[in-house]
Amino acid sequence: MSTVYDCADSDSRAAGLSAATSALKSGRLVVMPTDTLYGVAADAFDSSAVSLLLAAKRRGRDMPVPVLVGSWHTIDGLVFSVRPQARELIRAFWPGGLSLIVQQAPSLAWDLGDTRGTVMLRMPLHPVALELLREVGPLAVSSANVSGRPPAKTAAEARDQLGALVGVYLDGGPAEHAVASTIVDLTADQPRILREGAVASTDIAEVLGMSPEALSGTAQTRG
Repeated sequence: MSTVYDCADSDSRAAGLSAATSALKSGRLVVMPTDTLYGVAADAFDSSAVSLLLAAKRRGRDMPVPVLVGSWHTIDGLVFSVRPQARELIRAFWPGGLSLIVQQAPSLAWDLGDTRGTVMLRMPLHPVALELLREVGPLAVSSANVSGRPPAKTAAEARDQLGALVGVYLDGGPAEHAVASTIVDLTADQPRILREGAVASTDIAEVLGMSPEALSGTAQTRG
């Protein structure tokens, strides 16, 4: 049994956020709006819930789940060493449509899939998402669709694909941009753009003092 909450209505939004918080803390899945596309979320520190997320999307551990955070400062507890380049990008584009792949802190007790010691982090620019993240903490969030099918731009599209596998659907209206985040890999000496999306490569290059060509790499995604 799943319930859809209309976040345009203040009472329904409050009830939905409460239900979503309870569901996530109980190891269940929630569909939430973000500033890019709709995402399906699990408590990042609940490995069983992350496994449920992967199963709902019908994807393997070889495609690990990104993590959304509710504030800039959260990254300090999740990352092995926050490079100056990461801080520059965070200041420029968070909250927003930029995902950063970084070396995760080795002490973290989570299992997001076969990450090889890395994690993809983003802070979304969406009030419902931020309120939920600040209530629950870091969330493992992937696009709310079955792998191989189009990502959901609305809560209804997510429900059509994921159905009763998700207990709570937070309906924030159609995704404003409906474009996936841009992914920058900061795990090597040279930053690389792995996927261009909501944030232009020219804007990233300008912040880092690099040329767009120097940032380009082989296209691949993890979200």
